[in-house]
Amino acid sequence: MTRIVESPAAFRGALEVARAMGHRVGFVPTMGALHDGHLALVSEARAQGATFVAVSLFVNPTQFGPNEDFTRYPRTFDADFARCRDAKVDVLFAPMREAMYPPGFSSVVEVKGLTDVLEGVHRPGHFAGVTTIVCKLFGLAAPCVAVFGRKDYQQWKVIERMTRDLDLPVEIAAMPTIREPDGLALSSRNRYLSADERQRALGISRGIRAAMRAFEDGERKAASLERLARAEIEPAFDSIDYVAIADPETLQPVDRTGERALLVVAAKIGKTRLIDNAVLGEDRLA
Repeated sequence: MTRIVESPAAFRGALEVARAMGHRVGFVPTMGALHDGHLALVSEARAQGATFVAVSLFVNPTQFGPNEDFTRYPRTFDADFARCRDAKVDVLFAPMREAMYPPGFSSVVEVKGLTDVLEGVHRPGHFAGVTTIVCKLFGLAAPCVAVFGRKDYQQWKVIERMTRDLDLPVEIAAMPTIREPDGLALSSRNRYLSADERQRALGISRGIRAAMRAFEDGERKAASLERLARAEIEPAFDSIDYVAIADPETLQPVDRTGERALLVVAAKIGKTRLIDNAVLGEDRLA
């Protein structure tokens, strides 16, 4: 039976009891609107040896910019709880905003370097909001193994760096992007898309495949790989924030790739912004 807790103290206490009973704790932080990708993270936590799994559900206001979709971000608590129950999640942590950001809250956790490119350019302040809330969640949940999806590749790398730099007692595990059969990456924001927009969104996976094919054929010029991906994405989307080739560890742009290269995409259809990525030379799309 999945237990719902709302206070940070109750969440910390539930995990302390679990560890005292000999459990290895797995933790999956989310903003809710759960889909099969989130459930894959729960399964991965168990694959990492967790015998007690906690999921947090908190739409974090500090990682949204003033013109972003905080107010309309899908909030589907009943459905999320049902998914957690069916997945046999042990604890669902669903705090109110005031519990995570009480009056007088004034601390910020920032990671330099990795946050200065890509999403950091287009969403100023976003990563400071992410790292602050994740650091707070880790403070409540640790020691544990925390699982993240690689669809948010930059976020994963930023959190991995924060955890290492601050010596937090958390193991970070990352799951490959979960996709629909036609290649669209699962995302809570996909529910914003109309039927026509849903078809147009496949331009991203087509672009990734085009770059993958060229990479497999020996292309190593970043500009050429970006151009091939953009040629598929640009006609389908209303605007593009970036289509970029970067080093998969530093996230810095490169002119020529090695045997692995990160292709990252952020683009908009109407008011919906989608992100996706693939590590060329490593990932495969069906």
